[in-house]
Amino acid sequence: MRWFARIRKRSNAPARGGKAMLTSEQSIVEYRAGRVVPDRLTQKTHRHYVEYAERMLAVYRDGLGRQRRELHRQIEQVFADEPDCPVRRIEAFCKLLDDASVFQADTSGKAAKLRLEVFSKAARLHPLVQAPDRLFEHDEGAAKSQLAEELGTPWEAIEQRLYADVMAYQQLEEFTGYPDAAAFLSRYNVAQLQACLYRAESMTVTATRDLKTIIRYAKLAKLLHEIVRVEGVPPSERGRDARDTSTYRLTFSGPASVLRETRRYGVNFARFLPALLACKGWKMEAVVRTPWKTPAKLVISEEDRFQSHLPAPEEFDSSLEQSLADKFGPTRDGWQLIREGDILHEHQKTFIPDFTFRHEDGTEVFLEIVGFWTPEYLALKRQTLHQFRQHRILLAVPQSSIREGASITDHVLVYKTALKLPPLLAALEAARAKSL
Repeated sequence: MRWFARIRKRSNAPARGGKAMLTSEQSIVEYRAGRVVPDRLTQKTHRHYVEYAERMLAVYRDGLGRQRRELHRQIEQVFADEPDCPVRRIEAFCKLLDDASVFQADTSGKAAKLRLEVFSKAARLHPLVQAPDRLFEHDEGAAKSQLAEELGTPWEAIEQRLYADVMAYQQLEEFTGYPDAAAFLSRYNVAQLQACLYRAESMTVTATRDLKTIIRYAKLAKLLHEIVRVEGVPPSERGRDARDTSTYRLTFSGPASVLRETRRYGVNFARFLPALLACKGWKMEAVVRTPWKTPAKLVISEEDRFQSHLPAPEEFDSSLEQSLADKFGPTRDGWQLIREGDILHEHQKTFIPDFTFRHEDGTEVFLEIVGFWTPEYLALKRQTLHQFRQHRILLAVPQSSIREGASITDHVLVYKTALKLPPLLAALEAARAKSL
């Protein structure tokens, strides 16, 4: 039986900024017969870890004011008598606990200035000895008292601030934590799964339900993807009110593919996983590059019962889309803005535009916004638009993606940081005029 947490109340702290993920150094993974097997705590083998998790959470709950290094030392002590807990697992626990915490930060550089002042004053008292004698008159205790008097601050306060800019010495100010021990262990399992995806070359998701939600999460994570309907009846044959029972295949380019090797994209790729776990009716296969540069497969589905910590997705996938919707409003100049209209099909190819604009005369124009991009991805988008050319589709692309001297067609909108309404409205009217 696997760990799956029945989370009664969600904690947003681990998900804050999406930072509750492990580093590659904290990842524990085996490669068996071409398969990727990440570390996973199960009820059958690791039932006793519930007590460990409760003790770890207590360390941080009761640790306000303690330094990060002291907290980590206490976590290590929790596993002092546990033979089945590698160092990387302990480091991973510490990372997830830290990510649910707020530590004192020295953003103004006061700690460095304080060290310079303290050490400059202390240099006059050098050398310091344990007990003063005829040759050496300054002992450590007396030196600290003298420095505290000169600085007008108790030595205990000076000592706390002296290395406030060093992570290990930062003090815990707040711990929002995890709902319970089971939720914490469940988060660990997902985090190890995520870490495997840092080296993914590709990922394929087969979806029978929650397709729009999966795609929205993919767009929110700025993943490059392609959608194909592999089974099912097209809408034209199914009838407008009939439920879609199709099976879709989503193919994602991974951070370790030949197209890109960016850390930012790799983090986005891994961040998508908890979102996928929150959906129903899916199976995921990822091709992961091993340390020996050979491929291996990571295969999971909802049957594996990994527990997502994520709440429902935001209404918009990016600030760019949010800004456009806020500026445009529900209606403008006879156009109604609709967030993600119907799924468009062309044979087995599938396309879900970001926005649908419906004119009061019935004309529909679709808008697709490109954020994170590569030349290959833009070429794929152009190919998709060509396949769906019977639909009126506008494509918004960042100015950074336009090559010098390139010709801009009338269905392409170029933006710097945000889409402007005048060119959008002009493009909508131009598309409408062609349909009249």
